[in-house]
Amino acid sequence: MKELWRNRVFLIVFSTDLLENIGVWIRNMALLFFVMEISGNNPTAVSLLTAIEYVPILLFSVIGGALADRWDPKRTMISANLLSSLSVCVIAVLLWKGYWSAVFFATFVSAVVSQFSQPASAKVFKIHVPEEQVGSAISVSQSMGSLFILFGPIVGTFVYEASGVYVSLFAMALLFLLSAFMLLGLPSSKRASSVSDSHEKTSLLAEIKDGIRYVRHHSHLRGIVWLFAMLGLGSGLINPLEVFLVTDRLQLPKESIQWFTALEGVGMLLGGILASALHRQLNGKLVIHGAIVFFAVSVVVEALSTSAPLTGTMRLLSGVLLAFLQIVLSMKMIHLVAEEYVGRVNGTMTPLFVALVMISSFVAGPLMELTSLITVFCLSGFFLLLGSLGVNKIMEAEPPQSQSNQEQQHPLSKPKHQQSLETEQL
Repeated sequence: MKELWRNRVFLIVFSTDLLENIGVWIRNMALLFFVMEISGNNPTAVSLLTAIEYVPILLFSVIGGALADRWDPKRTMISANLLSSLSVCVIAVLLWKGYWSAVFFATFVSAVVSQFSQPASAKVFKIHVPEEQVGSAISVSQSMGSLFILFGPIVGTFVYEASGVYVSLFAMALLFLLSAFMLLGLPSSKRASSVSDSHEKTSLLAEIKDGIRYVRHHSHLRGIVWLFAMLGLGSGLINPLEVFLVTDRLQLPKESIQWFTALEGVGMLLGGILASALHRQLNGKLVIHGAIVFFAVSVVVEALSTSAPLTGTMRLLSGVLLAFLQIVLSMKMIHLVAEEYVGRVNGTMTPLFVALVMISSFVAGPLMELTSLITVFCLSGFFLLLGSLGVNKIMEAEPPQSQSNQEQQHPLSKPKHQQSLETEQL
């Protein structure tokens, strides 16, 4: 862990992530409260904020991933932060002139930009963080994310109530500007120019198709896709209905759901800390299998439970195991994906997960009306359990070599695409 904190690249990325998380939560809470006040607590307007965040993931994730593989990740991250900062300033001006619906555009732009910056950040980890430090780096990032799940709304609410929407938006813009300035300290990718030259010879659509083929032809990535698909279906079914566990099963006020959400956040924080300390001793297969099986069981237990302590305990433990699962899967993604495909693989998997979450969330309410709350949660548990079928494929894989290394070892043997498949296919 000490070596990680001496890694300049990690320190810069961690510090900028910290600033960006603060800015995002300040913006999120400011826009939420502003829309509620302007619209008179209109649920359609509030839900539209969430929907607008998902649409860019479906539309731009694949494109953003492919472009992240083309571009220097340092420049991509800096450009994304500058664009986010500029867009928020423009939105603040529009709000000042009375165009309050511009808040939806701000949310949309921010979500679009993130589809470029996130895969670029993953590529920075792949290039500049030594393999033995990746587990610690992901664990620290996971713990920071869990902290913001707990305290982000508090910080955002405080800033909004103390200063209002305009100060909140300009504070977010300033934080992203500072983040972009700090990212200037990142080293440029040594392979950026050569990779960019090679990409210029092929079209963007061809590269997107190549990324999809890369996923399809590697069984360990197919296993992750299957796991993500089942997690998307299972979580989408129960996310909109969790409030009914509180009101119908536990007979508590709907506002009490915040405490169960907080317990899950505490669990994720504890899990991140534990995984950071134990990541080298973790049995990846056991962690993924155990987490998925526990999630499936806990969903059913929560549906059947009429005890608040039991439900709270399941939420806490689910948070711990969710942190372990995210860290193990993130480590696998970094280890098992060749550097030149990091962006496209992320861009291929993310929209699949989000699409299935949206589809299952859409049918959750009608399905509950046709059957029952317990039936829907049991169906969710079944989908989660099916996700464990892909674990063996994930764990059997070997770390890939980049295409450039393959070419050096087999310069005259076979085409680049065929070399990659034979080297990595199981």
